[in-house]
Amino acid sequence: MSDRAGVLYVVATPIGNLQDISARALDTLGRVALVAAEDTRHSRKLLGHYGIDTPMLALHEHNEHEQTRSLLERLAGGEDIALISDAGTPLISDPGFHLVREARATGLTLVAVPGPSACIAALSIAGLPTDRFVFEGFLPPKHTARCKRLDALRDESRTLVFYESSHRVLESLSDMAAVFGGERRAVIARELTKTFEASQGDTLQEVLDWLHGDANHQRGEFVIMLHGCPPRDAGMLDARDRQVLEVLLGELPLKQAASLASGISGVSMTRLDDAGLDLKNGYPQRGGE
Repeated sequence: MSDRAGVLYVVATPIGNLQDISARALDTLGRVALVAAEDTRHSRKLLGHYGIDTPMLALHEHNEHEQTRSLLERLAGGEDIALISDAGTPLISDPGFHLVREARATGLTLVAVPGPSACIAALSIAGLPTDRFVFEGFLPPKHTARCKRLDALRDESRTLVFYESSHRVLESLSDMAAVFGGERRAVIARELTKTFEASQGDTLQEVLDWLHGDANHQRGEFVIMLHGCPPRDAGMLDARDRQVLEVLLGELPLKQAASLASGISGVSMTRLDDAGLDLKNGYPQRGGE
């Protein structure tokens, strides 16, 4: 037995394009004693592409608890082990939490080998605020539980990030529109880094229309991002400008109403968008100076 305990490396792998793997990740995967992979069949293709033949062991949501004990023993015996998921960074809506928690609790060394993450990649191209955001992962599959989770986020001011599959993307977006309103700013990214990568954004309703417009848009893996709830005083207008916006909102969608009101009043589109959302959501508006 080695006098030195092994290291558990948490290694990020590509979310689609194999060229996105880092040189450090390849070096780590090639020199550890074992790779613990979410799906060995899937990950063997990645390792094989780069000529890596490190032994592999399956670690997924159905066996993680039972595999953790033997992996901890191997680490304690001096073997270095790499933890990977099918795509992206382990533990981020992927297996590995139990192993990492127990490894840390027993005093073993853990090292992150950072790299691709669908959440971060999507946020980087969304054009939504990224200084503060909330990652919610996958929503519950059932309508009632999903709406309950969304309702708890109704007043969340930070950007919201969700993962969704092709099987439920329409249902989830429809529930979001029902809870947050179809005018809430939203961006959806699908199949990031893959051949048919696409992103679309403006409002929740327009994203839904885009998905309904072409069945191909509904395929793949999705990241859904929503602008947070605007502060209730962010869009305060003076009485005249508010009246103009109210009249236009009675006849036009928010984006068009804000654009016309901006041309009439000289107030910025962003401020009018926020004020319009407040009016649609029934938040009180004070008169300004």
